[in-house]
Amino acid sequence: MTHFSLSLRHFRESGNLVGSLARAFRACWVPAFAGMTMLVCFLGASPSALAQDSLPAAPYANRQLDDPALEARAQALMETLRCLKCQSQSIADSDAPMAGDMRNQVRERIAAGEQPEAIRAWLIERYGDYVTYTPRVRALTAPLFAAPLIFLAIAALLLRRRFRKARARQA
Repeated sequence: MTHFSLSLRHFRESGNLVGSLARAFRACWVPAFAGMTMLVCFLGASPSALAQDSLPAAPYANRQLDDPALEARAQALMETLRCLKCQSQSIADSDAPMAGDMRNQVRERIAAGEQPEAIRAWLIERYGDYVTYTPRVRALTAPLFAAPLIFLAIAALLLRRRFRKARARQA
């Protein structure tokens, strides 16, 4: 006997139409709706989540430049750039596909004769100040540099005030 026929029997016995319909809805439609929602989310998210990992690696992602001097310049720049996916590693150390793409971009631009600071400026323009471990002082990043100094000044004032009160009590 299905849930719907059970709720019809409940309606005949109790005469409560609203309760019977609510019971039928909970028994049949809610689990089906939840299952369909999970299926749509899984099928909708899977291709986009796996798309980047299914692509082949960029040519210079894991291969060094032929000229050792150019590779040294590229390596020095890559060690100062943050992996946006890992967030705690440089793109030189990260195995993330996005870091490989960034390594490829750096090596290709160094090989084309572009200066490291121009490449850094391009990456900052593209990804924001977070991409570099050494952000420049600008209006947006000024609080990052000023906050430690402000906290030290506040701590010094509080300690000075406390020591003055202690001296006043002793005197």
